[in-house]
Amino acid sequence: MSYQIKEAFYTLQGEGAHSGRPAIFCRFSQCNLWSGREQDRADATCRFCDTDFIGTDGQNGGRFDSAERLCQHLLSLWPNNANSHPFIVLTGGEPLLQVDQTLVDCLHQYGVEIALETNGTKYPPQGIDWICVSPKAGAPWLLTQGNELKLVYPQPGLLPEQIPLQGFEHYYLQAMDNAQQPQNLRAAIDYCLQHPKWKLSLQTHKLLGLD
Repeated sequence: MSYQIKEAFYTLQGEGAHSGRPAIFCRFSQCNLWSGREQDRADATCRFCDTDFIGTDGQNGGRFDSAERLCQHLLSLWPNNANSHPFIVLTGGEPLLQVDQTLVDCLHQYGVEIALETNGTKYPPQGIDWICVSPKAGAPWLLTQGNELKLVYPQPGLLPEQIPLQGFEHYYLQAMDNAQQPQNLRAAIDYCLQHPKWKLSLQTHKLLGLD
């Protein structure tokens, strides 16, 4: 299988339980909930995405004709003097359109700790070390177990009270980043304070000006 990568870069994880942790981000092209083109946004299942995942022309992006080639490419971004196992976040778009068992096994052979960020509409290969699911209103939600659930808030049709509070170790609300972001953030804070099972997720990479 070949892999289409929009971009790959070394930075700090900006969201959730691993916030602040150095990581290689591998952003896969394509998503099953939006084409990525603005002219299609109004008809998309997910209309609030703020990520460019079209093509392979981003930083360190490209097409890779084997899992081995992709693994070597990603590992070249990890610091040579690091005294810890590489931590790689597979994201998108929707990474599970491309991530397969061959890639997971190859990364593990290199000692990589693998994290996955997915919309939960597809089941993952075996052995991924950390799974973050961010379900979207109107989309089939199949992957109902993992390490972390991140709900963009508010989403009409998928509110926190509709989420079963089992199956995940961590439950996060993240304010939708749109024109109403200040109000969304205040509402998310208030909901977390009233429902302590939920934690607030901030996009700290945006606050810090990171990729």
